[in-house]
Amino acid sequence: MTQSEFDPSHIMQVGMGFFGARALLTAVELGLFTQLGAGKLTGEALRERLGLHSRAIPDFPDSLVALGVLYREGDGPAALYGNTAETAIFLDKSSPQYIGGILEMASERLYHYWGNLTEALKTGLPQNEIKDTGEPLFAKLYTKPERLEQFMNAMAGVSAGNFRALAQKFDFSKYKTLCDAGGATGQLSCMVAAANPHMQCVSADLPAVEPIAKRCIEQTGLSDRVTTAQIDFFAEPLPKADVITMGMILHDWNLEKKKHLIKLAYDALPPGGAFIVVEALIDDARRVNAFGLLMSLNMLIEFGDAFDFSGADFKEWCSEAGFTRFEVIPLAGPSSAAVAYKPD
Repeated sequence: MTQSEFDPSHIMQVGMGFFGARALLTAVELGLFTQLGAGKLTGEALRERLGLHSRAIPDFPDSLVALGVLYREGDGPAALYGNTAETAIFLDKSSPQYIGGILEMASERLYHYWGNLTEALKTGLPQNEIKDTGEPLFAKLYTKPERLEQFMNAMAGVSAGNFRALAQKFDFSKYKTLCDAGGATGQLSCMVAAANPHMQCVSADLPAVEPIAKRCIEQTGLSDRVTTAQIDFFAEPLPKADVITMGMILHDWNLEKKKHLIKLAYDALPPGGAFIVVEALIDDARRVNAFGLLMSLNMLIEFGDAFDFSGADFKEWCSEAGFTRFEVIPLAGPSSAAVAYKPD
């Protein structure tokens, strides 16, 4: 190709990508998609309901149309705006599959902290609340029950598709018990139990999390087969179970602590047991899963020495602990389940 045939549009799209991200995050923050859940609205009606200035219309909703997260019937002031099929399912708060909680958190916290990526890359230090308060993210979260529950619900929204896929794709028929370490709201345990009536599951997490998990489990009607346990997995062993799961847990920690958690899982499993982690696994060649790679940078911003990893990394670490068989199961979007089996 000659120099004149090259197109800078991809560079511009990536470099100015924060324009679109901020527009979507603001729409979630304003509850725009929830307002449209009951039906289509004109731009002026949206302006009134969301409390916007007249300058916002039509640029704001039309930008969301161009981004593919709204659709519009007609042109001009009488045009009607509505949710797309995807935003109706995932961004209307009345939908049981709402994932906007993680985007609300991104709007409130991460968008600001990602402005410090350059500093994070130069220093290797976290760029979140710890810079202002000296408290790590999790320590800050656990001081206020309402903030902790908001975080847990946000993570539950974005994890639901992955956990549902795991419950359906992994063969649980040869196992009877499961312990989800760092189980948060108990969502993974409930989805596995719902899809596999023979399974008994326990969601294990810190004491502050247990009341949240108990309420969520009761709402599913699965309290007879899904229970809770209090555990600090850096201070005590995991409950024994045929299957040990960790959903978006390993990436929160540095290599030493990752290996500690893997060894805990190995010790808690019987011969033939399975250790399953659900993560945005980076492809082994580190070329394709942009979300997983960017999530690893997010772990730098949040924790400094934490990072995401590939299936090959997981296999190497688990082999050191004694696991002998491995597989990767694609789940929803950029996420996968990495599975390590303890020898019989």
